[in-house]
Amino acid sequence: MGPLAPSSADTSGRLGTASQSRSVSPTAANQLRLPGVPIRLFEYSAQTITNRQFQRFDLERWDRFYLPASIASLVDATPGDSVEFIEDDNRSAIVPEPVVTLDHQEFYLSVKGVGSTVDPFSFRRLDRGYAAELAGDPEVRSRLSVPLAESTGGVITGELWLRGSPYGGQGLAHAMTALKVSEQANVTSIGGFRIAPVVKIALLPADLEERLRSIHWYRRFPGRMVQEIRLVPSNVRIYFHAHHTVGNDIARVFDLFGIDTPANGHRFEINFVRSGVAFLTLFARTLTPDARPGRYSGLDFQDVWLDKDAVIARDGTAFFVDLEGIDSVSVEASEVREKVEDQIYRSLYEFMFAYEQIRSEIGRRFGADGSRKRHFESILESALHDDPFVRLRAEDRRVTIEIRNRCNDASLNSTFPLVDH
Repeated sequence: MGPLAPSSADTSGRLGTASQSRSVSPTAANQLRLPGVPIRLFEYSAQTITNRQFQRFDLERWDRFYLPASIASLVDATPGDSVEFIEDDNRSAIVPEPVVTLDHQEFYLSVKGVGSTVDPFSFRRLDRGYAAELAGDPEVRSRLSVPLAESTGGVITGELWLRGSPYGGQGLAHAMTALKVSEQANVTSIGGFRIAPVVKIALLPADLEERLRSIHWYRRFPGRMVQEIRLVPSNVRIYFHAHHTVGNDIARVFDLFGIDTPANGHRFEINFVRSGVAFLTLFARTLTPDARPGRYSGLDFQDVWLDKDAVIARDGTAFFVDLEGIDSVSVEASEVREKVEDQIYRSLYEFMFAYEQIRSEIGRRFGADGSRKRHFESILESALHDDPFVRLRAEDRRVTIEIRNRCNDASLNSTFPLVDH
C-alpha cells in the first residue's frame, strides 16, 4: 500500500495492517506495544462509511465490526478471525501494536462501541448474565443464557444514553459528527489542532440492532447503532478514562514512552504545550464568515473535555479523540473575541494541570530548570515560534498570547494573559 501523499512539511505516512506497517515504518525497530487489559474480539464483515480522505487507500481489511464473546451469540453470521485488543475507556478497545504511521506518529486501531462492563445504575458488573436479565426479547434471553467457555467482554445495550448513543455502543448521529470533523483535517491536523481520525463507520446489522435494543433498563435507543473505526496515537489520557494518565501516574507514562534524557523530556514538554495551545484556540483557528452577514462560525467543544477526551502521543502531542462533541457554532462579529476567550478559559486549568505534572516529572528526573514562570515562558516561545495563529508577546510585567484567526482579519484578533510577574 503506497504512502500518503505529503500535503505539508509535517505530513507523511503509510497505511496497512499491523504486519505490513512493521515492514515499511521507519520506526519499526522501536515500536511501542501499549499496555492494558487484554480482550479478544470477533470480527464480522460490515457495511461501512469511509472517511473521504482515506478512500484512496485499500482499507477493505477494516470493513468490519467487532464484538466480544459475551454478546457474539446475538449475531447470526459466522465470525471471521478473533483479534487481540486491550480494553480502553468505557466502551472502546485498541489493538496494542501500531498499524499505521501518519504525520510521523505511530497510530493504533481503535474501535468505539464494543460494549461496556460497567452498570450505569449500580456497582454490579454488566456481563452476559446481567444482559439476559435485562432483555425483554425471549430469544435474546435464550441466546445469552447458553453457557460459554469464554464470555469475556462488555455488553452493548439498547439503553438510550446521552441522547445520541446506546449505552455501551455508538449511535450513527454521533459517529457522523466525528467523521465530519475528521474530514476537515489535513490528515491529523485542523490548523494545528491535532485529532485522532475516524477512518470508517461500521453499521451493525439490523437484526443484531433489534436484539441489542431489547437489552435496556428504562428507555430504548431508537437510532442506528454503529462502531467508529479510528486511529489513535496511544491509550494515555490526561486524567480520566485510562489505566495510565498524565495526572495520576506521570512517572509510568514517562517510562512507557521512553522519556529517559533531558532532551527527550524537553521535546515532550514543547510538543504538549504546542498542541495544548492549539486546543485552547480551536475556534480562532477555524473561524470563517457565516452565511449570514456579520456572523462568523468556528469549531467549539460541547460535552467533551481535554482531561478525558484527549490522548497523549509518544512525543507529548495531545490528540483529541472523542470528536462527537465538536461542532460548529456561529456568533456575531462583536462576540468573536468573547467566544475565543471563553474557549480558552473552558480548558485552561486542565491544560495547566497536565503541564505541571509534566514539568514536575522532568524536574524530578533531570533537574529543575530555573523558576516556574521563566521556564514556562521559554517553553511557550519554543512551542509557538512557528504557530500561524498564536504569537507570544512580552508586555511590561506580563506575558500574553495574541490570537489571530483563519480569516486573517486583524479586527477579530484577541489577546490573553498567561504569565504575570
